[in-house]
Amino acid sequence: MSVSDQIAIQLPYLRRYARALTGSQHSGDAYVRATLEAALADRSLRDAIANSRAALYEAFTRIWATGHVEEPVGDVSGGHEQAARERLAAVAPQHRQALLLTTVEEFTREETATILGLNVEEVDVLVAQAVTEIESEGTTRVLIIEDEPLISMQLEGLVTDLGHTVVGTAATHKQAVEMFERDPAGLVLADIQLADGSSGIDAVEDLLKFGEVPVIFITAYPERLLTGERPEPTYLVTKPFRETTVRATISQALFFNSTRSQ
Repeated sequence: MSVSDQIAIQLPYLRRYARALTGSQHSGDAYVRATLEAALADRSLRDAIANSRAALYEAFTRIWATGHVEEPVGDVSGGHEQAARERLAAVAPQHRQALLLTTVEEFTREETATILGLNVEEVDVLVAQAVTEIESEGTTRVLIIEDEPLISMQLEGLVTDLGHTVVGTAATHKQAVEMFERDPAGLVLADIQLADGSSGIDAVEDLLKFGEVPVIFITAYPERLLTGERPEPTYLVTKPFRETTVRATISQALFFNSTRSQ
């Protein structure tokens, strides 16, 4: 397998991480692009990231830490994008990096320490800080779009434990739109394949016509969303999921949402 093919396998997941960290596909992709450009200019770096997923994320982290990436001019995500930039300017994100790396990206504590240039004890402190921040986040109203009853119940319990209110659980596209129109939510958790064969992606597109709301896709088919051919979701959790992963992703979504319900 060529070096480019080895790197390409990991790119969708690095882009997912970058989007979650920055709050938008536009910004996240700019940092991923800068990482690849650095690898093209440095053969030893290119070989390292081809042979190690952790090395790829470590290279990305070095680029991210500089904060000096020229973002391409183009359409951005309106108020959500602006809110993301404003909040990032005021908050050091390293504890969020530690949480995302150990939960969403499922690196070990040792790998995370290497990626961030820290020791394991420092990683543990950062994760603990992130968990504290999750608990201090304001509450919101949540719509769950999920056709598997057990998973729906699990998500409802998790959301409730975090102090949020579940406004409804929908198993189809039609139910989701009706529930949201009747009782708008400040956060949506959505599967992409629903009970009657309808699409959670289509349901979310219809919900967003009512107004801007953060969406977390929770799916067993991430490859359907990580195509690079269209705007991709900022927040994506793969089934089967760990509750800590969902908690971390909810934290990121609410952190960047400037219009959440209280």
